[in-house]
Amino acid sequence: MGRGKIEIKRIENVNNRVVTFSKRRNGLVKKAKEITVLCDAKVALIVFASNGKMTDYCCPSMDLGAMLDQYQKLSGKKLWDAKHENLSNEIDKIKKENDSLQLELRHLKGEDIQSLNLKNLMAVEHAVEHGLDKVRDHQMEYLMTKRRNEKMMVEENRQLSFQLQQQEMEIASNARGMMMRDHDAQFGYRVQPIQPNLQEKIMSLVID
Repeated sequence: MGRGKIEIKRIENVNNRVVTFSKRRNGLVKKAKEITVLCDAKVALIVFASNGKMTDYCCPSMDLGAMLDQYQKLSGKKLWDAKHENLSNEIDKIKKENDSLQLELRHLKGEDIQSLNLKNLMAVEHAVEHGLDKVRDHQMEYLMTKRRNEKMMVEENRQLSFQLQQQEMEIASNARGMMMRDHDAQFGYRVQPIQPNLQEKIMSLVID
């Protein structure tokens, strides 16, 4: 007996719906691969399940972005808004500028200069010489700054050494004074003031 036709309407039973989706999705992907190989066709397929899960296929000869661009050109339908187009153009512009800078850098390093004409070679030579002058100027500035810093460090070290020497002399002097006071106190040495009557006697003897 042949299999009966299935009525094309939403399958209410969840389990049956999931099984049917899985089988038919796999069948679609298989057919897309077959028509790509058999007919040398460019095929892209995107399927979204009811739960949001995506399945996609794109033929090996073209990526999905290029496929969508071609679809947009041939169908006349706008897939991207103006904002995205401007962003894409800006990205392309930045890429071109980056490629140009990379090429210029290689030229300055002496690479890939075979295709340059005389005018371009002279421009590269001028740029290299200008860069060398800048490097030499910066090098001299660095050396002069280093020498100034060394002189300042030497002078600062001299001043610190002098201050340290003065402090050591002051400490030594204070220590000697303390030792002499301790010595006098230990042996009872003390200068007695001259009493008034004794001072008068000494003065009378001097006068006589």
